[in-house]
Amino acid sequence: MPIRVQTEDFDLSEEVRRLRADDLRVGAVATFVGTVRDLNDGKDVSRMTLEHYPGMTEKALEAIVVQARERWRLFDALVVHRYGDLGPGDQIVLVAVTSAHRGDAFAACEFIMDYLKTEAPFWKKESTPQGERWVDARETDTAARERWTSGEKP
Repeated sequence: MPIRVQTEDFDLSEEVRRLRADDLRVGAVATFVGTVRDLNDGKDVSRMTLEHYPGMTEKALEAIVVQARERWRLFDALVVHRYGDLGPGDQIVLVAVTSAHRGDAFAACEFIMDYLKTEAPFWKKESTPQGERWVDARETDTAARERWTSGEKP
């Protein structure tokens, strides 16, 4: 269960290759890559700064992956999250999951991302032509997380 919080970019193909590690049981790999958009809430974004609380962030991410492993039959999971100054188009986060079947892989990948957006201690500040602004949590992110506990089918 690799968890990394880093400033460096990541290579999706290389990360998936390492995650699979020639494990012939793997029948499914689901991935999600989040990137910096150039527009948010109708404002141009020229830069995003991500901050985190070292130690606490990794523990929060590990706890999320443990929950996913308890819910679905997974072989492995990977979360790579960047911090620091990023520009539009830069990769922010990678979630990758391996399992025998696609249903478990898709569900676990989505679950991890939904919880990461609301439970991991990251703070985002956007630079726009109007100045800098901290990005608040979105109601849609909270709703996405809550559907996992409400019994609603994701």
